Amino acid sequence: MFRWQFGNHDLDLTHRGLIMGIVNVTPDSFSDGGRFNDPGRAVEHAFTLLAEGADILDVGGESTRPGAEPVDETEELRRVLPVIRAVRSQTKALISIDTMKASVARAALDAGADIINDVTGLRGDAAMPRVAAESKAGLVVMHMTGTPQTMQAHPQYDDVVTAVRDYFASRLRVLENEGIAPERIVLDPGFGFGKTLEHNLTLMRELPQLAAQRPLLVGVSRKSMIARVMHSDAMEDRFWPTIALSAYAREHGARIVRVHDVKPNREALRMMEAILGGE
Repeated sequence: MFRWQFGNHDLDLTHRGLIMGIVNVTPDSFSDGGRFNDPGRAVEHAFTLLAEGADILDVGGESTRPGAEPVDETEELRRVLPVIRAVRSQTKALISIDTMKASVARAALDAGADIINDVTGLRGDAAMPRVAAESKAGLVVMHMTGTPQTMQAHPQYDDVVTAVRDYFASRLRVLENEGIAPERIVLDPGFGFGKTLEHNLTLMRELPQLAAQRPLLVGVSRKSMIARVMHSDAMEDRFWPTIALSAYAREHGARIVRVHDVKPNREALRMMEAILGGE
């Protein structure tokens, strides 16, 4: 059984995976920066994703693409809070705040968010574990070396699978000691965050090794690893490979996929789950 328990939610992920739809309220995200920078357009986009089958909306106001410039707290709050409040006022759908800042996470939870998605694994801001422990929020704990500004500067591992697996085990222990139950946590290998193409492909091949501790979230939508395999920088050439990766990840143990294009990925997971049957 794979369960994710937080707040008033007890999600059984054994037979049905979840789709996390991406809502970037940013001018500089790698694939859709600027398209939904206006809060009104971002809210409209959020409801489009829900209509297409998203189970979770992941709202972010600071790009974490390689080399992205940091955003201050005031600006990040200005971007995300109107979107979270507007969505929460009209739906009970799960909302995730994609942030590295404890203050932004706290404000987002107060505005109606249910989940904290922190690419630093709750390590980037010393106050984040306390905010998480004091809340009932679900948590996405990701693996990343360095920061978004430095993570792609010659990443090296003796064994990337062992490194990520050991990191997951360590973070679960540390966070439990901080008062955060493991049942509240899902884990994200952090594709593209401090990894080369070969690291990413190895992690994808070895997903079953990473999926044993807690439910696994995979986010590879439109990422540069696809461009390198396809030998094309065109964003439209990343559409079908993303769907292939979502289906592969689900078959090999992922319980949540984080994507820009919800409907086709939802359909791919539905077909894959029909094949998998009772697992």
